Amino acid sequence: MSLHKLKYITTLPVSIDDAWDFFSSPANLSKITPPEMNFNVRTDFKPGDKIYKGMLIDYKVSPLLGIPLSWQTKITEADAPNFFIDEQLKGPYSYWHHEHHFKKTDEGVEMTDVVEWRVPFGFLGDILNSIFIKKKVEAIFEFRESKMKEIFKFP
Repeated sequence: MSLHKLKYITTLPVSIDDAWDFFSSPANLSKITPPEMNFNVRTDFKPGDKIYKGMLIDYKVSPLLGIPLSWQTKITEADAPNFFIDEQLKGPYSYWHHEHHFKKTDEGVEMTDVVEWRVPFGFLGDILNSIFIKKKVEAIFEFRESKMKEIFKFP
């Protein structure tokens, strides 16, 4: 089983505090996920709740053919407003590690996502990854960028 990796960098014309405020709210995850994935946060959060180290977040998601899957991630590290890391505890991948980094720049905030994953089913999973899973992960981050342009109102 190969380890796959994606790095995605987006510059947002907002303050680092505004970026952190948005991305550290689990309630905002569904806003930046493609609608066809039927992404639904199942953990009951109150408005204003922010992530913290040790937080568990449960979701339902349909990443393939509309088949709903349960997914649970844990925030394994959090250092406001600089970064947080979520890792899959239960879900479709045999391994999922997602780092979210925020760095203040002259243009606003440089947000860097680094995702590493393994697909189950050994070499068959690697073939599936090369055929469509990697493209699906890339498409999620492309959708996120277009959605962030809409939310944060930048060209």
